[in-house]
Amino acid sequence: MDNEFGISSKAKNLVLKAEESLKNEFKKIDEACDINSLRVLNAFHNNNISEAHFNSTTGYGYDDIGRTAIENVFKEVLNAEDALVRSQFISGSHALCVALFSYLRPGDLMLSITGTPYDTLHEVIGIKENKSSLKSFGVLYDQIELVSDDFDYEKIKHYLTSKKVKLIEIQRSKGYSTRKSITIDKLEKVINEIRKVDKDVIIMVDNCYCEFVEEKSPCMVGADVIVGSLIKNLGGGIAPNGAYIAGKKELIDLAGERLTLPGEGKEVGPTLGINKLILQGIFMAPSVVSSSLKTAILTSKVLEDLGYKVEPKYNEKRADIVQNIIFGNEDDLVRYCGGIQSASPIDSFSKPVPWDMPGYDDKVVMAAGTFTQGSSIELSCDGPIRPPFIAYQQGGLTYSYGKLAVMKAVSMLLDNDK
Repeated sequence: MDNEFGISSKAKNLVLKAEESLKNEFKKIDEACDINSLRVLNAFHNNNISEAHFNSTTGYGYDDIGRTAIENVFKEVLNAEDALVRSQFISGSHALCVALFSYLRPGDLMLSITGTPYDTLHEVIGIKENKSSLKSFGVLYDQIELVSDDFDYEKIKHYLTSKKVKLIEIQRSKGYSTRKSITIDKLEKVINEIRKVDKDVIIMVDNCYCEFVEEKSPCMVGADVIVGSLIKNLGGGIAPNGAYIAGKKELIDLAGERLTLPGEGKEVGPTLGINKLILQGIFMAPSVVSSSLKTAILTSKVLEDLGYKVEPKYNEKRADIVQNIIFGNEDDLVRYCGGIQSASPIDSFSKPVPWDMPGYDDKVVMAAGTFTQGSSIELSCDGPIRPPFIAYQQGGLTYSYGKLAVMKAVSMLLDNDK
């Protein structure tokens, strides 16, 4: 490996030793993969998916049976009343933006109960000034911080009794923060507590990075609407773009009319040849998410063995595919990302350097040698250049490729120690 791929014997042995100790953790992942695979397969069977659904439409996209079939599969897999699954969504953040503008009107109050949302929503909400934000249209915003990586249940209930909230936003994945991601168990508990106080408030869950990590969908525990990206978990590394909004039918109808136009909604939108890729992507998704989780767990164990702080630890319950590595210094963060990039199939010759990115306040270093630009289900690693210099690693289309990348990145770290 040293001759062929630049992997040192020490790095290889560290990874193989860690892998040997992870058999029980990997078995749990395989069991969840089997359950989620069965759910997907049943959805294909129940909707009689056939080659006819691979066909495409152009222009207005009237009577696209493939588009309808895809949305029926997604709503069944996610246990939702309806789903909007479209390539017209540019990203998960775009789908979140469409959802928020669908449900909120001037004077309405939006409340985040997981603290500050992900960076790319700051200008959508108006946390950071933008003339096109919800704030500019008179939508109000407030937030409640997590306490010890859990919801502040009493503060949430008190807030709901004192003010009329139209929509509660819950971001399950940690984003560029140091908190833990939100498991389904915690999500179910807070939804039950919210419903004791307000039965009508819209509970919207940002489900990005979380699909198929556990055996339940947020819709199964009471969420009204959930949002995710097809270049993350449910696209299986095959869908080239797109996102979904799933949940109560009346809410999906509103989102469809915001994405297209009132009066037409979900009935228009050409698929332009993407149907087969989306169907094949969700079919592969349970297996690909399983590979991503194994890669994350291996990373956690190896980097902890090397003395770095990690979150979550290799044996902790996971809610998403993201693995944090707290390097404590910029050099190790950039070097590690460089190792991941050099083990990527695309642009392996490129060297990641910190740079300014739209939607982010700090410079970001990003390793993403992916087939699809920005795909987070393919192995990538990035982080903002600010203390404590955390790498956020996610994805891995296969475990073998993920393991090789970890070996290469660890070799880069060890080479720096010489």
